[in-house]
Amino acid sequence: MSALHHNRFIGRGARNIRVSFEFFPPATEEMEKTLWDSIERLAPLSPNFVSVTYGAGGSTRERTHATVKRILSETPLIPAAHLTCVAATCEEVDAVVRNYHAAGVRHIVALRGDAAGGAGAGYAPHPGGYKNAADLVAGIKRLADVEVSVSAYPEKHPDSATIEADIDMLKAKVDAGATRAITQFFFENDLYFRYLDRVRARGINIPIVPGILPVQNFKTTKNFAARAGASVPAWLAERFDGLDDDPATRKLIAAAVAAEQVLDLADRGVSDFHFYTMNRADLVYAICHLLGLRPTAKQAA
Repeated sequence: MSALHHNRFIGRGARNIRVSFEFFPPATEEMEKTLWDSIERLAPLSPNFVSVTYGAGGSTRERTHATVKRILSETPLIPAAHLTCVAATCEEVDAVVRNYHAAGVRHIVALRGDAAGGAGAGYAPHPGGYKNAADLVAGIKRLADVEVSVSAYPEKHPDSATIEADIDMLKAKVDAGATRAITQFFFENDLYFRYLDRVRARGINIPIVPGILPVQNFKTTKNFAARAGASVPAWLAERFDGLDDDPATRKLIAAAVAAEQVLDLADRGVSDFHFYTMNRADLVYAICHLLGLRPTAKQAA
């Protein structure tokens, strides 16, 4: 794809691009500073929303609540709070939904969550809890007038028997009230478009927003992908080969890889992007700049 072609796209379509950013609640004072530096850096791009991940454990859950409340009180951003049904009763989950709503949250990202034993452990619903993500979506919609986003898996959720079963679950989540799906990250855009074709053929018409993971650290990303059921193509490994001790070059390669991916998606008609920031702003900000996004006057002031 030529630079001229990209320039024509940017000039024409930047105003139609919508982005969202995912953060995770910090566990230390240093991580807290990194998170809020990143939020301050990315906020002027006026994202559609920013999501905050959620852990089933008490301390992680409280950090999620604290982060969401601070975003609400100190920034103009719209937070989307993650929620899972792992290791919790329906009553406990419902209390979280009510607390979110009372705090001003009007968007929840509903996820089944990983098994309590970690990735690879067999998942079993809590005896008194929601049985899966579709059940959770229905529970949320019964309790509160909020927007609900859910997850989607271009390469199939690791626990799903088949891609058809996986899409059946997405359909159940939509039927329960979900109005947006955000995909697991992927590195081959054709995987996304093949998945989108199958989803649309199933009669699912909500936005399927591609999840983009800029590669901050290739080894970490490879391990993360293995647990998430996402493939890492050989060409991606080759681009980072020999750069383990060269973080400066690694960052340049990471920016180039992610920019190539999002510009191709945009050129093929995608207008919404969800970035897994890993609480770092630099690569994400650069990619958004290439997509044509600029700080708004109000935010930049």
